[in-house]
Amino acid sequence: MTDRRFVLWDIDHTLIDTRGVGRALSAAAFEQVTGQPMREQAKIDGITEPVIFRETARLHGLKTGRADFERFARALADGHLAHSSQLRERGHALPGAAAALDALAGVPSLVQTVVTGNVRAVAEIKLQVFGLDRHITWAVGAYGEDNDERPALVRTALARLREKFGPVDPAEALVIGDTAADVTAARDNSVAVLAVATGRTTADDLRAAGADLVVPDLTRTASVVEKVWALLKG
Repeated sequence: MTDRRFVLWDIDHTLIDTRGVGRALSAAAFEQVTGQPMREQAKIDGITEPVIFRETARLHGLKTGRADFERFARALADGHLAHSSQLRERGHALPGAAAALDALAGVPSLVQTVVTGNVRAVAEIKLQVFGLDRHITWAVGAYGEDNDERPALVRTALARLREKFGPVDPAEALVIGDTAADVTAARDNSVAVLAVATGRTTADDLRAAGADLVVPDLTRTASVVEKVWALLKG
């Protein structure tokens, strides 16, 4: 075991809300790649970008492969970059997110990264736009292009942490997210979970899914840090 501890953040509805901009950019990328307007979108809560794209295409009667997704991912990243000002104007960092990231950055030997269904390029743009990227160690995170399933993303992040820092026990890591899928992904890897009820999943449902602790939001910075540290210290 190392003397370090690791926080694995989800992004959408945990740290930020794009207020519809993300869906609009996804629709534009979808049409660019498939040639069809996106009339409807598959379920997105807790789902990775490759699955959202594949299932959305299926809703439109289309069968897609990996090459199609890679084209979509590039178009989506280009769209987020081109419309970053719109994202900044219409979206927002969730209350307390910046303060929580800053406070945890002050904890000795604590490393913060992300485990997200977003592709990495989009994840970086989203957090940069809202000034939430400065404490994130991107190289040890896990992203939508790494795997379709969220439990596998947590495993990928743990593997990357081990490559960089040496032996890492799952007990040294903590997932912070807003969906039952975040909770399940962490629990499947014996990683603790602090759930944040800032998305579409209620606090009761997050507890039922197996979250170790649930907070309504990130606004009580001292309490968030205390809970993070309590879970990481076991």
